Amino acid sequence: MTDPALPAPGWAALRRMTPARVALGRAGNALPTAAHLDILEAQARARDAVWSALDADALAAAVTPLGMPVLRAASQAPDRRTYLLRPDLGRRLRAEDAAALAAQRRADAPLVFVVADGLSASGVQAEAPALLAAAVPLLRAAGVPLGPVVIALQGRVALGDAIGAALGAGMAAVLIGERPGLSAPASLGVYLTLDPRPGRTDAERNCLSNIRAGGLAPAAAAATLAWLVRAAGRIGATGIALKDMRPTGPALPP
Repeated sequence: MTDPALPAPGWAALRRMTPARVALGRAGNALPTAAHLDILEAQARARDAVWSALDADALAAAVTPLGMPVLRAASQAPDRRTYLLRPDLGRRLRAEDAAALAAQRRADAPLVFVVADGLSASGVQAEAPALLAAAVPLLRAAGVPLGPVVIALQGRVALGDAIGAALGAGMAAVLIGERPGLSAPASLGVYLTLDPRPGRTDAERNCLSNIRAGGLAPAAAAATLAWLVRAAGRIGATGIALKDMRPTGPALPP
């Protein structure tokens, strides 16, 4: 007879296929000690990710070889605690940074990359350089005008709207640390917005999520981002009007 305190044998294969916590077993009416300690460790890693700080200098050094100017900016949240308690301040650009970015404005309405710490700076530090290294050659090959990379501290997604507007961007791609989960404390998301400006809504953006080891690979995310940028240029929209309609699976016979 199978011990009810242990996972059923049929669950073993499923557990090997997913980092989700399934079939943990039980000890009486509680979790086994090992599973309980694992969850406590995962919670600690998630908290550490939320409070992690972005090493802007190291990030700038990693993306400088791509040949684009690297600029700095920050939201109106003066510190991490305020950022977490006041999400609205994380969406607003500091006045001095808005003026400095406006001085870099270009007439060709380029695509601007905004790399923001978000809710997991460790995810940004780990994944953003690889994604940019894969995406930039694809976009250049497609003839997309590229503006600077802006490293933004204490930033939310909508901070990219203010940054893009200041720079006169035709599109903004915000690379940002995603909210940590118990299986993914260091994950990157990308939000693409056509004609970025304050007041844009999430319905006007396209999102790529779960970019990390064990999730969506940076090279695959870069290919999707490049496709979305080209498609957005053709139809003049991002968000709910733009769907990834690329064929998947084996080609159908003629």
